[in-house]
Amino acid sequence: MIELSPLHSEIKRVIKASGPMPVWRYMELCLMLPEHGYYISRDPLGREGDFTTAPEVSQMFGELLGLWAASVWKASGSPQQFRLIELGPGRGTMMSDALRALRVLPPLYQTISVHMVEINPVLREKQKATLTGLRNITWHESFDDVPEGPSVIFANEYFDVLPIHQMLKRETGWHERVVELDAEENFAYGTAAEPTPGFELLLPPLVRAAPLGASFEWRPNNEIMAIAKRIREQRGAAVIIDYGHVRSDVGDTFQAIARHSFADPLKTPGLADITAHVDFEALARAADAVGARVHGPITQSEFLRRLGIETRALTLMQKASPDISRDIASGLKRLIEGGRGGMGSLFKVLGLSDASIPVLAGISDEHTGGKPGGA
Repeated sequence: MIELSPLHSEIKRVIKASGPMPVWRYMELCLMLPEHGYYISRDPLGREGDFTTAPEVSQMFGELLGLWAASVWKASGSPQQFRLIELGPGRGTMMSDALRALRVLPPLYQTISVHMVEINPVLREKQKATLTGLRNITWHESFDDVPEGPSVIFANEYFDVLPIHQMLKRETGWHERVVELDAEENFAYGTAAEPTPGFELLLPPLVRAAPLGASFEWRPNNEIMAIAKRIREQRGAAVIIDYGHVRSDVGDTFQAIARHSFADPLKTPGLADITAHVDFEALARAADAVGARVHGPITQSEFLRRLGIETRALTLMQKASPDISRDIASGLKRLIEGGRGGMGSLFKVLGLSDASIPVLAGISDEHTGGKPGGA
């Protein structure tokens, strides 16, 4: 028996009134609709939730990102005011771990103001509990609300939940994929009757040459361009970590996760996490277009290894009990290895910086920094 969510009836009502809706609109309603949207109404993280993110796997992830932020601060000339901004900060675990690492650098720690961009009231309360006692921390509904100034921006598993457009290649052109009602009034996929005019002209050559029947996913560039523009104008850097592909290509990655297992995105709207893989080439191209320096993308495994995660793991294990040491080793394996359950190769890391920072620790070097797609 399929559990019907309150959102199910609302989306059905909209489709009956207005006709089939594009996949991007369906995804937006499932995740962001006030009261019933998945990311508005619950804490989805951890063993009792639907999925686990890298900061929940191991404290080392956040600690290394904290030290990475310190390297950006130094490369920016050690400004007297410096902002740490996190987009979609979960339970606040990563920021807490990052700040703990930064306490060893009092000149930086004392200049930091922390800005959490979070729309979920449930998670906001958990973040406040995690970060209790810390000074200079502010919550914002939107990235645009964060005050200007030199910054480091963290975006870990942020872009994968931004709504996607799905396009299908037909003989008549590229058509938008839609969600409609079938004969039994269940949600089903369909295709817009008319092709999107001129869409093919915007595509990379690899995608343009795709065979009939291929699907292509894309997201609007407003989020990445806002981040890149801020970095270019205000100084600092951003690190974007997510699962996805290095090169723009065809394929259907629209998926739902519930209780740590794959689910049908059309069955339980509002009760499952709906995501799609991130196109890192598209992110790099958009950031470069507004004048940010682009670093990477590279795999999460390579990024964390370059930052010294294996050495950090050994240090922690030397001071830990056998049970805790096993947990540290397990967390390390999950963060840097590939294969089933591993995040090391599936997740990619993209860095952005202003023009004064030619190299970002762990992501670029003198030969590749600033070139989209460089490692």
